[in-house]
Amino acid sequence: MSTRTIQWLLEGPPVWILFWGILIAEKALCLAILYGVSYTEIDWQAYMQQTMQFMGGERDYSAISGGTGPLVYPAGFVYIFSLLNWVTGGGKSIVLAQWIFADFAVLTMYIVLTLYTTSKKIPWYALPLLLLSKRIHSIFILRLFNDPVAMIPLYFSIYTLSKQQFTISAALFSLALSVKMNILLFAPAYALLMFQSVGILGSLKNAFVAISLQLAVALPFIAAGHGASYFANAFEFGRQFLFVWTVNWRFVGAAVFTSTVFSKVLVAMHLIVLFVFIVKWTRCFGGLGNVIRQGLKSNAVQKLDLDYILLTMFTCNLVGITFARSLHYQFYAWYFHSLPYLLFRCKNLMFPVKIAMFFTIEYCWNVYPSTSVSSILLFACHLILLSALLLQPTAGAKQSAAYKPTKAE
Repeated sequence: MSTRTIQWLLEGPPVWILFWGILIAEKALCLAILYGVSYTEIDWQAYMQQTMQFMGGERDYSAISGGTGPLVYPAGFVYIFSLLNWVTGGGKSIVLAQWIFADFAVLTMYIVLTLYTTSKKIPWYALPLLLLSKRIHSIFILRLFNDPVAMIPLYFSIYTLSKQQFTISAALFSLALSVKMNILLFAPAYALLMFQSVGILGSLKNAFVAISLQLAVALPFIAAGHGASYFANAFEFGRQFLFVWTVNWRFVGAAVFTSTVFSKVLVAMHLIVLFVFIVKWTRCFGGLGNVIRQGLKSNAVQKLDLDYILLTMFTCNLVGITFARSLHYQFYAWYFHSLPYLLFRCKNLMFPVKIAMFFTIEYCWNVYPSTSVSSILLFACHLILLSALLLQPTAGAKQSAAYKPTKAE
């Protein structure tokens, strides 16, 4: 193999060709699936039934329900899917809905590719992996779930945070949370990054922005006297999961899965592992104590590297997913687009291992119903990836850890 060929393989095609080539391929793939694979009804009609009740004037969250049960998503979901309800004629035009979700898939790919290529830390040959998920395309095009809709403003929030547009980022993060509560898995990392970026005063200001948006979307329900019902149902932390749908804990058995002890162990493991990573993330900034001291200063502002932001946000989410009470098939949308980034930032994993882990995870999410083998494989891949990330040198470690004043929004 010639030197020029090796150099081309390492450098790859121009970024703009790769970027737009993947976007065009994603659109083409979505349309091929749309017209070549039959739609499967799961939650779409329930979404339409729930939003139809809202559009009909119902404001008591506990009274709104659909074919799959009561409404358990925040009001941002209600408004977005009410619009989809109206556009698709009460949800009857499934093909139109699929076209819209195909555009959601392309928009997601656009912002994710923007993050990847702006970071410049991932080899070019990792990016096409974003096209290679049967389950993700099913979630978007064939199932019309709300999970990928929530992830779109989340990715834009990460991008605007990296551009120091802090108020816009906080609003987008809150918008994502208003669609589905899984966005809270990113919250510890997001709070840390915001605190490092703008200090305590700026963090409080942006927290106020996020909370205000949550109150704004809840206002129609609060004004109708159903505020308590809204928050109890939209942000229900004690929700019970059915063993029949679990993707990640099939191997523990139904008795363990439903036990309160198992639930408490998962919460404890989530908090412990998350704290370990927080200590790791802050090490190159002088340690957690130094980050806190600097953040408490009114002029303590830090411009953070995008790679550090992505690793922190994506890893925080992965910790939550690894120790989640249960994962359902649509939850794959919570982290699929971060997998190539996390895998290829692990320099301590060989290339064949990265590829094998990527496709093993994909395989596990496509086994239906899940089996003990598929769930333990998924858990093992998550643990291996977390371990590799933990042993990996902290992003930004070679950069100065000094806090440099910069103008915050």
